[in-house]
Amino acid sequence: MDKIYPGVADAISDIEDGMAVMIGGFGGSGAPIELIHALVDRYKATGAPGGLTVINNNAGNGGIGIAAMINAGMVAKMVCSFPRSSDPRAFTDRYLAGEIGLELVPQGTLAERIRAGGAGIPAFYTPATYGTQLAEGKPVAEFDGKSYVQERWLKADVALIKAELADRKGNLTYRKAARNFSPLMAAAAEVTIVQAREVVATGGIDPEHVITPGIFVNRVVEVSDPQQEEALLRGEAS
Repeated sequence: MDKIYPGVADAISDIEDGMAVMIGGFGGSGAPIELIHALVDRYKATGAPGGLTVINNNAGNGGIGIAAMINAGMVAKMVCSFPRSSDPRAFTDRYLAGEIGLELVPQGTLAERIRAGGAGIPAFYTPATYGTQLAEGKPVAEFDGKSYVQERWLKADVALIKAELADRKGNLTYRKAARNFSPLMAAAAEVTIVQAREVVATGGIDPEHVITPGIFVNRVVEVSDPQQEEALLRGEAS
């Protein structure tokens, strides 16, 4: 099945109000800027999709990427590890005004909750938050004399992912740290939408180099010269 879409606007055109959206990357590394901003542009033009729950390692920086989604008013809730960044004003202003929710999750727990979602494991135990406010209301069990907190899987309606290479069947490779979170999110979402720097013919990626198999990918769009979040932030500051 050929999974190539003609452009980013087409690829994200049916994301609906209230959906949970995982966004790959680690800070600016691996952030799918073109997919995110196509979604922002659609919201500004049509008023949809709004009320989104966004799952990412952080809550945006400056006015780019996830921060642009928050500034536009699209995001009802963030699920993340680091709501503070070098320039967190988009999230901070709205959080202090009571206009956006936050579910704070330790980074390792966030990764494991997403992995569990993709693996079909509804819950697991971790010691990470035991004895803290983040554990309030969650089941606790003792194993080998140590207390552990139960955490639930994380799944999403849609994942937005940035890849280095993709073939026409959706098999993916990533560039360095851009691999963080993205393979886990691709497995944990009902629909995975990918922007790839280059699309190659089926068989053009050595099977030994495939990180995300095409079975986890639904749509691929080629973005041959992707924007980098940090470069755009420097432009904002200049």
